[in-house]
Amino acid sequence: MPSSVMPMPRQGGGGGPRPPAAVTVTGLRKSYGDKTVLDGIDLHIPAGTVFALLGPNGAGKTTTVHILSTLVAADGGRASVAGHDVDTAPDGVRAAIGVTGQFAALDNLLTAEENLLLMADLLRLGKREGRSRTRELLERFEIADVAGQRAATFSGGMRRRLDLAMTLVGRPEVIFLDEPTTGLDPRSRRTMWETVRSLVAGGTTVFLTTQYLEEADQLADRIAVLDGGRIVAEGTAEELKARIPGAHVRLRFDDPAAYERAAEVFAGAARDDENLALRVAGDGGLDALRALLARLDTAGVRATGFSVHTPDLDDVFLALTGRGADTALHPAEENQR
Repeated sequence: MPSSVMPMPRQGGGGGPRPPAAVTVTGLRKSYGDKTVLDGIDLHIPAGTVFALLGPNGAGKTTTVHILSTLVAADGGRASVAGHDVDTAPDGVRAAIGVTGQFAALDNLLTAEENLLLMADLLRLGKREGRSRTRELLERFEIADVAGQRAATFSGGMRRRLDLAMTLVGRPEVIFLDEPTTGLDPRSRRTMWETVRSLVAGGTTVFLTTQYLEEADQLADRIAVLDGGRIVAEGTAEELKARIPGAHVRLRFDDPAAYERAAEVFAGAARDDENLALRVAGDGGLDALRALLARLDTAGVRATGFSVHTPDLDDVFLALTGRGADTALHPAEENQR
């Protein structure tokens, strides 16, 4: 588990009235034959935030995106996106959203500029507006210098940037990013993260599914964990981590005598005699940390150093879904029928 200082909470916690929603879902259900994929899920996603949906293979993440983007009809429940009912006003939903799937939807025979202009034509933008929007997005995504090159020649990171640029041609209010960084190298993935942050800073709402738990931790204002067709937990990353036992403070000592005295003070602590270290259970909060150090001071013991260890999203995923470690680190999405 990683060592860390105490993080500042993201927005979304606390009480009070809910902010306006970009996406609302109530009792959403979907089955394929005798397999229930979604079993009555509820979601409330405030406008201008990043929401991440996590879950193991087959959990229903992509099915949820497909329903909310009007690609698949639900069997039951209700959902609205940008104020439009998914069932009764699908055209309104489609006009308000952008969708980027797991694989870049580019025409490899067209150049970057031509791909963007094609999207502008499909959205029925005027010629002048379409060209202006294309130039703007080429610059924004740093692909203007290769605007005349065919998409087939692009690297994975460039293809994903172009794909997202195409998603933004129509200035969507809500963007669905389904596994947006699958297959990207770490540098390209972090570039995509910065792009997502800039979108949200401009007021766009992002609905993210991801196989990288670090990605959800870095980007999401709120996270929901989907398992067995149900939402088994929802909250900020910090709130979810706080639900999982295992937080502790590791105290290190140079003096064996000081180590032994500290072990007497914290009789229940786990010992590491080889490294003269104690693992003291606690929530890692500032108050608890102050109390711990005060107990050492009262006993006349000085630690050489300490570190706070808290559960990460891998631990949350394993604890809440009950699935194996092979799906915990990079849980892939279900194969769609």
